[in-house]
Amino acid sequence: MENTTGMLRDDALKGKTIIITGGGTGLGKSMGTYFLQLGANLVITSRKLDVLKQTAAEMEAGTGGRVLAVACDVRKYDEVENVLKLAIEAFGRVDILVNNAAGNFISPTERLSANAFSSIIDIVLKGSVHCSLALGKYWIAEKIPGTILNIITTYAFTGSAYVVPSACAKGGVLAMTRSLAAEWGRHGIRTNAIAPGPFPTKGAWDRLLPGEMMDKFGFKNRVPLKRMGEHQELANLAAFLVSGFSGYINGEVITIDGGEWLQGAGQFNALEMVPAEMWDSIEQATRKA
Repeated sequence: MENTTGMLRDDALKGKTIIITGGGTGLGKSMGTYFLQLGANLVITSRKLDVLKQTAAEMEAGTGGRVLAVACDVRKYDEVENVLKLAIEAFGRVDILVNNAAGNFISPTERLSANAFSSIIDIVLKGSVHCSLALGKYWIAEKIPGTILNIITTYAFTGSAYVVPSACAKGGVLAMTRSLAAEWGRHGIRTNAIAPGPFPTKGAWDRLLPGEMMDKFGFKNRVPLKRMGEHQELANLAAFLVSGFSGYINGEVITIDGGEWLQGAGQFNALEMVPAEMWDSIEQATRKA
């Protein structure tokens, strides 16, 4: 099937070095694996070094490519700078940044503490700012035509109930995408974003919608195509946007959701049907995860 196979020629990213935050699992792992198949060198980061090392070993064995695993909390700018330093030492230069690290949980907003709200803002928005700033300074100083790809979400431009911190943070990343595209384009730096709909991953979606929540609310039924996205479909789009084939695309946000947001804005708005007692159990399950 076309939606589970790669679409670019095998050398499309040959010689390029790519940093992916949140690259050890889920969509980050899927994108990274495809980048390697296209000839790129890869740097994957997250806070869990053991997971990163296991993923790096799997990727190298499966693709024959080179992967550098570096523990990094994107909320801390000095750790982001260290990732860049180690990447340059390992591969000579860095060409591409994929801001993929994220955090999210569903909850009625009135149940959230200020710290809970801040934790999402710090990872998603500030983390993306830290990485973009570090790479942008480096590219401008070295006169390298870099590329930034931000992974946002469809509710970044529609808003969504029950994930307000995430919507605010992703909305900020969307604004940053367009702003940097306008400002840094003169340096040859392109900045684009992808807004995925439902691409479930075992870990992230199980934490987000624990227990029977996924089946109960039938997210694929909100999609006109009546299916979830395949990871390769997202990886194909990401590879195109960071490759030279998209060299005249700058400041654009491409939605890949099967038409979901057109059918009903706000991915989690339907959760208004959840009774109060169920939110108690959801909160307990989220805290355990």
